[in-house]
Amino acid sequence: MGTRKPLTGCLPAFGRHQGYPPRYGWLRKTYLALREDPGCLRQLDNAMMILGVGSSMVKSMRFWIQAFGLASPADGGLVPTARGHWLLDDEQGADPFLEEPASLYLLHWWLLSAAQCHVPSWRYLFGHTALRSYSRSTLQQMITGIADSTGWKAPAPSVVARDIACMVGMYAPSHPDQPLERVEDALFNPFRSLRMLTTSGAPEDSRDRTHTVTISRMAGQTCPAAVLAYASLDYAARTAGPGPGSIAVARLASVPDGPGRLLLTDTPGLLRALRSTGRRHEGLAVTESAGEALLAYSVPPAALAKKVLASTFPRAGASW
Repeated sequence: MGTRKPLTGCLPAFGRHQGYPPRYGWLRKTYLALREDPGCLRQLDNAMMILGVGSSMVKSMRFWIQAFGLASPADGGLVPTARGHWLLDDEQGADPFLEEPASLYLLHWWLLSAAQCHVPSWRYLFGHTALRSYSRSTLQQMITGIADSTGWKAPAPSVVARDIACMVGMYAPSHPDQPLERVEDALFNPFRSLRMLTTSGAPEDSRDRTHTVTISRMAGQTCPAAVLAYASLDYAARTAGPGPGSIAVARLASVPDGPGRLLLTDTPGLLRALRSTGRRHEGLAVTESAGEALLAYSVPPAALAKKVLASTFPRAGASW
């Protein structure tokens, strides 16, 4: 079997978010609108009235609800998925207002690990880059080059730059000496609380505070153990087979599209989370074979993953 190309499984498209990271309340508002009328976003003018935003934001909200796997196309419209109902339903949803940090980590995992990932720049930055810090121009060249080597039409530099700006806006907290930006963090950019990216200025220009993008490789230390275990079982179900079995923890921590890389944690951190979760869930355990730690599951991993996830959300209704 040949080596998988870095963007395998990603849709060959960039910049479809219109430059807007997902803002607080957007996913729920879009979900509620689609639950009432799956065709409500077909006509832009109508969608602007329903969602109460401008045309570019409508397109962005329509993009993000699909990118997170919370709605999918059907009969010319968009229909909330079972996952969307499980998370966002007013009465039985696990966390309709996304008040729990676990929800943001979960959404981040769904976004980057999707079988058809809508954000190839995100997948590449978190899963495939080797260093911690890159200038924006270097990162732009890398993303353009990897798209070309995948056989895609090379995206325009301005489009890749917009992807990078959107990632920074989504994950990098504002600078602490700007109180108004801290308010914006809380009100508009919920994923910034995960602190997965940071930025710093160019050495020759103290006014430029976003020249360098740094990946916070250990940000996942604050990720709830149940979410890390869910992601590990989800990955195992898609790569190791649907039945009972085991998967190496080192693999989970190191493969580009696995939970270690995408959720920014290392092998010891993943081991702690898996052992902790295994003590609370029958059918899940960390074992050892030939000196290698394995995540062992005696039941189908997909079903066990959902059971583990539901245990961390007291509101959650039936599994999807």
